[in-house]
Amino acid sequence: MPYHQAIPTLPAYGRGIHIITPLIEDAIEALIPHSSEAGLVHLFLQHTSASLAINENADPDVRLDTEDWLNKIAPADLPEYRHTLEGSDDLPAHFKSIMLGVSLTVPLINGALGLGMWQGIYLCEHRNHISQRKLVITVNT
Repeated sequence: MPYHQAIPTLPAYGRGIHIITPLIEDAIEALIPHSSEAGLVHLFLQHTSASLAINENADPDVRLDTEDWLNKIAPADLPEYRHTLEGSDDLPAHFKSIMLGVSLTVPLINGALGLGMWQGIYLCEHRNHISQRKLVITVNT
């Protein structure tokens, strides 16, 4: 089974949860054009203060409510935090990244992401001051 790989640099999104499914679909099409194959797509975010998730892609309130929920679980500016050199949002960003994770595996069905009707792939950006992120996309067919 051959492997195909791309490492696109994602745009510098603002803090929040962003649907990146179209970017991933474009990368897969570039890697295996006009494919109708089955396989696996593995996504790996090369960062420790952002994460990946799959969830509802239709109602934007899901993304807003998820961001609010994460901020309640891992709030910024707690006096007991020791890791503060990179800003008050950095350690909570690491916690959120640990909880959600930096990798996903999605089936490839007939050459396309095998997501459900209402599923989308999220980049969860947990920092206030954002840089570009690198995403390793590996397709096994």
